[in-house]
Amino acid sequence: MLTRKQHELLMFINERIKESGVPPSFDEMKDALDLRSKSGIHRLITALEERGFIRRLPNRARALEILKLPESNLPTMNTSTRGFSPSVVEGGLGKKQRSEPEKTEPDQEISGVMVPVMGRIAAGVPISAIQHQSHSISVPIEMLRGGEHFALEVRGDSMIEAGILDGDTVVIKKSQDAVSGDIVVALVDDEEATLKRLRKKGASIALEAANPAYETRIFGPDRVNVQGKLVGLLRQY
Repeated sequence: MLTRKQHELLMFINERIKESGVPPSFDEMKDALDLRSKSGIHRLITALEERGFIRRLPNRARALEILKLPESNLPTMNTSTRGFSPSVVEGGLGKKQRSEPEKTEPDQEISGVMVPVMGRIAAGVPISAIQHQSHSISVPIEMLRGGEHFALEVRGDSMIEAGILDGDTVVIKKSQDAVSGDIVVALVDDEEATLKRLRKKGASIALEAANPAYETRIFGPDRVNVQGKLVGLLRQY
């Protein structure tokens, strides 16, 4: 059974796809449900996906697909509350209604953790080593895996086939250990930082791009220091 907010979001996405053929953006969903943070939308979408109502398609912007709708609507809601009400289907979906604010429900709670952004990371031509903290961002708590984390803004397109695009923000768990196949932040010669897939080839370390336009770079083990492993990705549409 869906919560009210899950039901509202599902119906809003469905109506927007029916109207325009394109799912709404995270900002539009946040405004439609009158939530204070996109992390709340992330939680609702994850819940709907786990319950089999929607599917996220990888490597595509606004890639949401409705798989099914509830067999019956939720009980009639008080339309005097703020936010999108699925019992009313009309033009201008996504606009906030002016009325008294409703009480905060569990799905509206912000479950973000502030993580420092430590500059930019190259997913392409190497850039200088990781900078000092520039600011902090809120990361959904379910994305973190214990231990220390930091975030980096991605520049370049060498990891596009791994679903990492120029302009994305990657969430990294601090670690000096990695197994072959992990996507890592690697510091080469203590001078340049890059985001690549790590491959161990005998006594050597290969930093492998996820874009055929870029060559795999191979180094001796003393030239590469792993700074952390990829655990999540944030993208703004």
